Amino acid sequence: MNEHFINQVALFSSLPPHEVKYLSLNLSEREFSAGTVLMRENEPAEHFFMLLEGQVEIIKELGTASERLLNVGHAGSYFGEMGLINPGSLRTASVRARTPIRMLEMTRGDFDALLRRQPALAYKMVRALSLRLDDAEKRTIRDLQDKNVELGAACDRLRSAQEHLIARERLNLKSELAEEIRQRMVPRMIPHIAGFDIGARTVQTDPLGGDFFDLIPLPGGRVGITIGEIADKGVPAALIMGLTINLVRAEARRGGAASETLRVVRAHLAEVNAIETSMTILFGVLDGAAREFRYARAGHEPPLVFNAQGEWVNLPDSPGLPLDREGETGLDEQRLSMAPGDTMVCYTKGALTAINAGGAEFGVERLRGNVG
Repeated sequence: MNEHFINQVALFSSLPPHEVKYLSLNLSEREFSAGTVLMRENEPAEHFFMLLEGQVEIIKELGTASERLLNVGHAGSYFGEMGLINPGSLRTASVRARTPIRMLEMTRGDFDALLRRQPALAYKMVRALSLRLDDAEKRTIRDLQDKNVELGAACDRLRSAQEHLIARERLNLKSELAEEIRQRMVPRMIPHIAGFDIGARTVQTDPLGGDFFDLIPLPGGRVGITIGEIADKGVPAALIMGLTINLVRAEARRGGAASETLRVVRAHLAEVNAIETSMTILFGVLDGAAREFRYARAGHEPPLVFNAQGEWVNLPDSPGLPLDREGETGLDEQRLSMAPGDTMVCYTKGALTAINAGGAEFGVERLRGNVG
């Protein structure tokens, strides 16, 4: 049976019958269990094996993180021939039994004796080795190409993660800076007017949002009220917000009408190119002695007013264009009398567009219901 197998091995297919018979009688037959390591990479190469039964694995970098399977040998395959041809060479890969195996073993002495008897076999082995080296080179190139693809993909993922991290850090920095500017603009004290209870609250749903408000103490028991919304976000919105608040404060103290205050503010913002983004704003003066609120709004939401019985009061109004739009007709000017027990709420659109867990907007009707 071994004679038939030796004839099937490509290296020995040209040997005469008597030589095949000699090898079958003199080569050692060995058996190994699954998992046995038959050869180790970088060990001295002194033996040649022909696989009679079972399967073996050809492995590079066995037992390391870079371990990879090069090939699987089946019955009829052979391995270890390089060490017989090149004395003193080291194994280029490890061989491990995948299943129980049976093999024929040829030592260096057996091989040298065979070459003396059959010198032509050397040419046969050189051709076989040339083909095997060519195949190994192709596998190496494929491995390198695969690694290049993996490295390229890993590099892309790393670059994307880095860009995401940088963008997030920039966003965090912008958010922190914008929030710091906004906090500096929030009134530190609520002005007091006899007969009125004034309160203010801000809830920032967007860390880069451009909503703002201000309360300005004025002579004669009056308070200026400013509330607005800038369409831009982040630091630019915060800077425009700070500029607008300070301009309104300066003009409010001149004592002019609310509409005139907004027109002058608009002119100042235009001079420094600060109204390229849309801005809505409401400014008014609450007069405690006269119990009235005179205001002008440029595109902003009108106040909500409820009487002492909690009933919503429908205010007269005209369309008001945002502050970045020119024209005298852009302001809605109103005068509101405040009776004891009345409630007035000024708000930004963010109070209406806030979304709950179910995806529904808060809306003006719900706001009225909560206030009234």
